[in-house]
Amino acid sequence: MGNLTKPAETAAPKLRRALSLWDLVLYGVIVIQPTAPMPVFGVLSDRGHGHVATTILLAMIAMLFTAISYGRMARVYPSAGSAFTYVGREINPAVGYITGWSMVMDYMLNPIICIIWISLQCHNFVPEIPYEAWAAFIAILFTGLNVLGIRTSARINTTLALGMGVAIAIFFITAAHFILGNPHDGLAFFTRPFYDPSTFRVGAVLGGTSIAVLTYIGFDGISTLSEEAENPRRNILIATVLTCIVVGFLSAAEVYAAQLVWPASQPFPDETTAFVYVAGRTWKPLFGIMGLTLIVANFGAGMGAQIGAARLLFGMGRSNALPKSFFGAIEPKRKIPRNNVLFVGALALAGASVLNFDLGAEMLNFGALIAFMGVNLAALMHFYVRHEVKRATNLVPPLLGFIVCLLLWLNLSRPAQVAGAIWMVLGVGFGFWKTRGFKSALVNFEIPDEE
Repeated sequence: MGNLTKPAETAAPKLRRALSLWDLVLYGVIVIQPTAPMPVFGVLSDRGHGHVATTILLAMIAMLFTAISYGRMARVYPSAGSAFTYVGREINPAVGYITGWSMVMDYMLNPIICIIWISLQCHNFVPEIPYEAWAAFIAILFTGLNVLGIRTSARINTTLALGMGVAIAIFFITAAHFILGNPHDGLAFFTRPFYDPSTFRVGAVLGGTSIAVLTYIGFDGISTLSEEAENPRRNILIATVLTCIVVGFLSAAEVYAAQLVWPASQPFPDETTAFVYVAGRTWKPLFGIMGLTLIVANFGAGMGAQIGAARLLFGMGRSNALPKSFFGAIEPKRKIPRNNVLFVGALALAGASVLNFDLGAEMLNFGALIAFMGVNLAALMHFYVRHEVKRATNLVPPLLGFIVCLLLWLNLSRPAQVAGAIWMVLGVGFGFWKTRGFKSALVNFEIPDEE
């Protein structure tokens, strides 16, 4: 207990602890986005044989166990807040590196799937312009704005979140009017989105759930606010869990209403942008409103993901894991890793040209689920294996979290598993060679602060 109050810490300036529990929850919901399940609705419907609401709720259960592990590890490492840090310190630096490498794939794929979705939706609006042209335009626009150092402020992000909330509210109203104004076949009509005996298959639902995890990507960002939160040892954990619950039930309600409007037995004009067609069925003007709302949401997410990937590559270049002269360089005027922004932009354009949305989403989840399994194992090691008193409350949540995430990881599609495995083999092989068998540190995966 004597190490809790160090003189050096009391003398150093600290961030202001101004974020309440509900501030943290609001931050988590905004980061994940209240429209999170909409871009993947069509993919989930196809993969889960129509049981979209069920896959969203099952993914929520999986994420709740992992959220508990994240929240508890944030208590142990209140300023680090990263899966690879938890794993590297609690299990093994080499395993931490592997976890970090899986996260690199997430960072690279996030802007790619945003570009794919935006380009497909823009093509739906203006079909005269081919998808490839839209993808090139969006990738160049992302890259150009990030090279210029243009960012959205917290006030703009909050305004965008409110705009999304208004669009969601309009959808619920128009969906209720449509559902109640059209004939249906009784109680079975309302239960079919959760369980349809004619199409239910355990493997299909688990496969859909492995994609539905994408809905919750970003909840772990709450752990990075530990130094600015009131009572962080209590509130970070509670806020992380509450964020998953709020996003889970909101997302389940959105896709439940969507499936009642557009039953799984009816094919979509376009699987990737299916939710926009659902919205248009409830009220024709909502096709444009919802489409534009999701374009804006994905635009902000894609730009943020690109600069995040660029900064991660900068950290790798700065630590000589990648050629420092290129990846470790900072553009002196705007203080951004310009080379990395251009590199990620070129990679995103190439990825958007060869990948489809559902494969990209599953590959992203391939890396995310590895990170989630790592965090659960780190929590298990710290709070149970190394703890003097063995309590079931320290054993059951991380163990269940690991098992559920492993089960979902195993139910990703074969192409996603193959592509993800190739990425991991390349990373592990490079790390092994660079460190002569992981005998030295390879990468400082901490994303550097902006100046």
